[in-house]
Amino acid sequence: MTETMTSPAHTSLALARIAPSGTTAMTDRAMELRAAGRDIISLSVGEPDFATPPHVIQAAKAAMDAGDTKYTAVGGTARMKQAAALHFARDLGITVPTGQVTISAGGKQAIFHALLATLDPGDEVLIPSPWWVSYPEIVRFAGGTVVPLPSHAAGGFRISADQLAAAITPRTRWLLLNSPGNPTGATYPASELQALGEVLRAHRQVLVMSDDIYAPLRYGEGRHATLAVECPDLADRVLTVSGVSKSHAMTGFRIGVAAGPAWLIQAMEKLQSHSSGNPCSISQAAAVAAFEGPQDFLADWRERFRARRDLVVGAVNAIPGLSTPVPDGAFYCMVDAAPLMGRFGDDTALALHLLDHGVAIVAASGFGGKDGFRISFAADEATLAEALRRIAGAVA
Repeated sequence: MTETMTSPAHTSLALARIAPSGTTAMTDRAMELRAAGRDIISLSVGEPDFATPPHVIQAAKAAMDAGDTKYTAVGGTARMKQAAALHFARDLGITVPTGQVTISAGGKQAIFHALLATLDPGDEVLIPSPWWVSYPEIVRFAGGTVVPLPSHAAGGFRISADQLAAAITPRTRWLLLNSPGNPTGATYPASELQALGEVLRAHRQVLVMSDDIYAPLRYGEGRHATLAVECPDLADRVLTVSGVSKSHAMTGFRIGVAAGPAWLIQAMEKLQSHSSGNPCSISQAAAVAAFEGPQDFLADWRERFRARRDLVVGAVNAIPGLSTPVPDGAFYCMVDAAPLMGRFGDDTALALHLLDHGVAIVAASGFGGKDGFRISFAADEATLAEALRRIAGAVA
């Protein structure tokens, strides 16, 4: 029998516009193979392998013992918003009142709500590529049109002001920036953000999402640069997104924080009131401890990530047919495998070949790129060394 639109199996047109996450799909496949007895090293997931700091765990336990297990305000507790405002001021240089801060179930939910609350069919969203896998899918789900802004290793995986100016149209609604970036690890210096800001001043209709969740994991000297600080006159149309997942190894706690204009924060909370409701009360207590507690462990984590980065970059660049630039932040390398495409056809086939040889990575095509793959170096040095040995053997 032919299915009709009234079939119970029918899904929405909005859902049909999006694809599953390529990173989680590869991670899930690696887990399935492990469960079947295969020896698989997974370098596909963007998750720190460090333990959540003890003072954060203790704060979660204390919240449960104190009975803080009830509903909170939709946009987070007053204490959580104060802690988020502290984070924005101390770590990003953004001074913001708590009324312009909202808390969500992970940074992804904040991005989802911001786009869903502001996009109408046909609105254009400019996204530098390679991009984080969820950006274009959220835009498409909301009915917007994705406009890729390709970036390349030769340009530091950053877009230029001229490129931005050429892409803006009257239908442009958002520009999405991610610095340090996933999947490339690229960061925007202050001078380049100021140049982008000069273009944006002429286009009042364009909002900017600055995804700064990897800001504490930078390897260069000097302070982190972010658009709301470098171009304060544009702050009334910049949404800055951050969280505790990457910086404090709290991926499972699902807490994201966002700061922006009051009207946008209110719109996001209106939508959140009908989706998840409030963020988890226990996770909020833990995130307060993360932001307000000691931060000195981050220096050690950064140095350990830097050592892993250098190991991976050196090993990749020693493999014929593969190359990668040195990422400035986060814990990813975007590997160029273009010289191997004559053998494998495309990067998806290469990713499956590497999986057959015991290493799970994510093809560049999953990030809007091509002819390469992303390696997450959020794993210990011995694991990384073995994974790179397997990759070298697989492509030899």
